[in-house]
Amino acid sequence: MESFRIEGGTRLSGAVRVDGAKNAALPACIAALLTDEPVVLHRVPQLRDVSTILYTLGALGCRVVRHGEHVSIAAGERLSEEADAYSVRQMRASFLVLAPLVARLGRAVVPLPGGCAIGLRPVDLHLDGLRALGARIVERDGVVVVAAKRLVGSRVVLPYPSVGATEQILMAATLATGETVIENGAIEPEVEDLVTLLGRMGSEIEIDGRTIRVRGCTQLRGAEHTLIPDRMEAGTFLLAGAISGGDVTVEGIRPDDLASFLRPLESTGAKIVATADSIAVRGPERPSPIGISTGPHPGFPTDLHPPFAAYLARSTGTSRLTENVFEDRFVYVDALCNMGARIARSGRTLTITGVERLRGGSAAATDIRAGAALVLAGLAAEGQSMVTQLEHVDRGYAGLDEKLRSLGAKIERYAD
Repeated sequence: MESFRIEGGTRLSGAVRVDGAKNAALPACIAALLTDEPVVLHRVPQLRDVSTILYTLGALGCRVVRHGEHVSIAAGERLSEEADAYSVRQMRASFLVLAPLVARLGRAVVPLPGGCAIGLRPVDLHLDGLRALGARIVERDGVVVVAAKRLVGSRVVLPYPSVGATEQILMAATLATGETVIENGAIEPEVEDLVTLLGRMGSEIEIDGRTIRVRGCTQLRGAEHTLIPDRMEAGTFLLAGAISGGDVTVEGIRPDDLASFLRPLESTGAKIVATADSIAVRGPERPSPIGISTGPHPGFPTDLHPPFAAYLARSTGTSRLTENVFEDRFVYVDALCNMGARIARSGRTLTITGVERLRGGSAAATDIRAGAALVLAGLAAEGQSMVTQLEHVDRGYAGLDEKLRSLGAKIERYAD
């Protein structure tokens, strides 16, 4: 077990470069199962979640070679149809191996997934999509068995634009017979990045609004692909600069991917300057209060809700933040209140009454973004703060303490 020890009160300054997107890396690695030729990925972040997915692929029979941020995955022709139970239950994204295995082998046995405790996130939409493509599904004892001699293209209407379900159906449809139309699909940048990779592997995919058309083919080829930058990591560092009243530039990013985040950040009084591949922020002494509602892209990203709540805890008035994606994304609230924040919850809405100062405290990072919120609060608080259970933080942020120190933060990692 490891912890962060943070001395608050330092204004951050300087530049930091973000890694490739975690939420793009995981489905990209899994997409390598769709071909027996090597898939080479660049700008792959060195995260626990990525290591978990690469272990999952290795256990299925893939040859995985990793050199820093470069990964080569060769699925070959001798794949196992049964996914490793331990790794799938560690992380929800591992469940995405279901579609490629069924499409390649005609059968898949995959445990129900685990991951961050931020809501139910049922897999019904994944399974309903595969049924629409002709798969037969049996669930027993926490395991899903899916079989289909050949998937057949169909029309799939998602009741909610789920990222995971969209990615699952997309990958299944690439090797299905005929055309698949996904209506009300997710259009997050990470989904579009998967579409780009699948296109390089030989798939024909068109996106028109939330309608996605996939023309199935008999086989896909290997490809080389560089992942998009991580907009959640970028947003976290921008908030770190803003909450400290500092001046921070985040480099190597795509500003358009962060448009729905930058607008409310600017409304709080933060000064923002964007270039083609960077964003600079200068934080206010205290942010102005605002209202935010999370939602599917192009709405405000749910993964930046907890860090933004920490930032608003020092606002000059009362803010409201409504969570429309994950119903249990509020586990960090008590910890912020113990650090002096004034936050009340009613259903899915937080009322955040700003305070002049936060005070140092100790709390556990119960999930990836809750951990980020606690770190940001520690940067702004008076005195010393401790953030424990860093295994969650390390799933989503590579070298978070090192990057913050490069901006002047007083943060150290300790073994408990």
